[in-house]
Amino acid sequence: METVKQVHYYIMCVSLFAKLKGIGPKEAFNYLNEYKGIDFLVECYDAEHTLSLDDAVDDLTVVCKNHGGTIA
Repeated sequence: METVKQVHYYIMCVSLFAKLKGIGPKEAFNYLNEYKGIDFLVECYDAEHTLSLDDAVDDLTVVCKNHGGTIA
């Protein structure tokens, strides 16, 4: 079960992903959900939240690309 703290972290990651990739937040969430980025954030929260948000976006980019995503 996610805590409020975790949910805020997920929102920050999705928002920064959207900003850095030049897409809207809804599009970013849908993309991350489709290409397993959200699953990655949930499963790896314990490690990921200790890194910078920029590192998290880099990791999300790689995870999504590995699952067929095309946003670089």
